[in-house]
Amino acid sequence: MQLTVCICTHDRPDRVQDCLAGLRVQTAARGDFGVLLVDSGSTGETPLRLRRLAAEYPGARLIRLDRPGLSAARNAGARAAATPYIAYIDDDAIPAADWVERILTAIAAADSAAMFGGRILPRWLAPLPPWWPPRLLGVLSLIVAEGAGEIGSPHLPFGLQPYGANLVVHTGTLLAMGGFDTAAGRRGNRLLSDEEIRLAHRLRGAGHRVRYDSTIVVEHQIPAERLRPEWLLDRLYCQGISTVLTRRTLGCPASVWCELPRRLAIAVLCAPTALLPRRSGHLIGCRWRFAYAAGFVRAALVRL
Repeated sequence: MQLTVCICTHDRPDRVQDCLAGLRVQTAARGDFGVLLVDSGSTGETPLRLRRLAAEYPGARLIRLDRPGLSAARNAGARAAATPYIAYIDDDAIPAADWVERILTAIAAADSAAMFGGRILPRWLAPLPPWWPPRLLGVLSLIVAEGAGEIGSPHLPFGLQPYGANLVVHTGTLLAMGGFDTAAGRRGNRLLSDEEIRLAHRLRGAGHRVRYDSTIVVEHQIPAERLRPEWLLDRLYCQGISTVLTRRTLGCPASVWCELPRRLAIAVLCAPTALLPRRSGHLIGCRWRFAYAAGFVRAALVRL
């Protein structure tokens, strides 16, 4: 067996059930992959429901962390995996029927690659509102680009980066690199991100190959609560913080100071829009720019 499928979850057993249903109908043989659930500090009845789900899926394993944290959960999954590769899928993502088969094909075709990112398509649980900025679909963890190749190559769209909703990593290399940065990523309701980008950068810096393959497909469930203005503004505020922290982690603090004057200007110019009700979609273009700039400025001037 070459592959462990790892589902990290926090208080979302219904989503886990949907994800497992997608794994049950894989075209790959059941013996070609294992399934590992990581309970990231779930509360209430969720731990019991996860135990039941694990017991109902043949051969699935369940481990639990007492404190929530997505990066810590992914690292725990890597330590528990007994296979050369580990495939991370978000608990609210549903794999295509040939997802595992495509992963195994990609591994066989480029067995020296340390990371593979895949395509993440939306499964809308509510209509995308007309005010949603088209350029911000990425904050919903969507990657619609087609193609295959090395991340950063001209064969792929500029700026394309892998997302953890659909990510395959060589287990030994991941552990040798120290795993995902636990200072980044989701922790409960905190919407910080970029842990996959940091890992991909570190892997490439160490001479490892990082690839993208659009034939490896999952659908990401997008619920109505993520299509509200207040969620988008919170997400962009946290992205501003994440951008600063990522640049510092990757040894590029000078770029933060170079960009800071522009972000300060945007924050000042767009500040009046913060007086609008958070649930309103009016002037959302100015408001999300203000939210991002505010997060960027805060992280640049205050050590978090």
